[in-house]
Amino acid sequence: MKLARRLQAIKPSPTLALNSRAKALAAQGVDVVALAAGEPDFDTPDYIKQAAIDALKAGFTKYTATAGIPELREAICRKLERDNGLRFTPEQVLVTSGGKQALYNFCQAVLDEGDEVLIFSPYWVSYPDMVRLAGATPVIVATREEDGFAPDPDAIRRALTPRTRAVFINSPGNPTGAVYSRAALEGIADAVRGHDCLIVTDDIYEKLLYTGERLGISDVAPDLVPRLVVVNGMSKAYSMTGWRMGYAAGPRPVLSAMQLVQDQSTSNASSIGQKAALAALQGPPDTIATMVTEYRARRDFFVGGLNALDGVRCRMPEGAFYALADVRGLYGRPYKGKAVTGSLQLSEILLDDFRVAAVPGDPFGAEGYIRMSFATSREVLGKGLARLGELVQALR
Repeated sequence: MKLARRLQAIKPSPTLALNSRAKALAAQGVDVVALAAGEPDFDTPDYIKQAAIDALKAGFTKYTATAGIPELREAICRKLERDNGLRFTPEQVLVTSGGKQALYNFCQAVLDEGDEVLIFSPYWVSYPDMVRLAGATPVIVATREEDGFAPDPDAIRRALTPRTRAVFINSPGNPTGAVYSRAALEGIADAVRGHDCLIVTDDIYEKLLYTGERLGISDVAPDLVPRLVVVNGMSKAYSMTGWRMGYAAGPRPVLSAMQLVQDQSTSNASSIGQKAALAALQGPPDTIATMVTEYRARRDFFVGGLNALDGVRCRMPEGAFYALADVRGLYGRPYKGKAVTGSLQLSEILLDDFRVAAVPGDPFGAEGYIRMSFATSREVLGKGLARLGELVQALR
């Protein structure tokens, strides 16, 4: 059967594939330590669920405007001003079915054949494929762990061309957990200031911080705000992954174009979910603080355990809930008669023989690493460390 050519350039999400495989094994009664999915294990806070229940009882189950209900867009504007120092009007805000849809809408609305988008590696696996689906080309700018995974401004300048339409920024980042410093953000700003590209900042992990404060590009370069598109959502900070609630804010022409894409695809995000998202933004801040405190404890426990394993090294992430472990120290060691040579092979061994679901680094642009989520209980993390230890022993 003939399918669209555009699909030939993209691949299925490895995180979704591994998570599905792990869930299938668990459904068969197999004891799998699932560290693949980027999903909080906390339940959605009760006050948010109650807002959805109230909306159902009130019959708020009809279509809304594509851009979202006015009170939610106003609340997003207040949040962006309070937390990020950004002033937008509700007409510059689009409510989407998850932050992922916001990014997809952006690519479809802005990119043409021949356009380029700068993406810093390691990167979230969906960035390059969203760009490709829009007919454009992802241009990867590699970063180094020893630099805190922050991009070199000179490398950005070398990658910029007249075809560059946008630069993607993700801090705290997936899969690295890196948080860009003021100096790193100033370097990015200096590199792109002379270019007319848009700047897209994916802030989905902004509330999950363990050290210091998070700065955005707007904090160090307010002159770039007129071409800034902010993407965020409720999934990570409020443990609302299944609700699929996100949003974007930015220059009105860009957001109007993104709304046009959404008009002809999904129309409005869930009406009930919008009421829940409104409650989330208006709720008590200690809800997030409680989760962050537990994530920090899990991070310290898990990353400490990883660094105690022979051949494994892991940088301490400053945000998000991922440990990106350097496993190159295990390469070349024999397992069942074959030398370990890559992250995909190692992830398959982990799942098939040791029942640990971890994502290979290669699809993130981080060959030599594997990504594991510590958004699960310390009991599960301890079991995962024990099984990783068994793998290391088997590779000696």
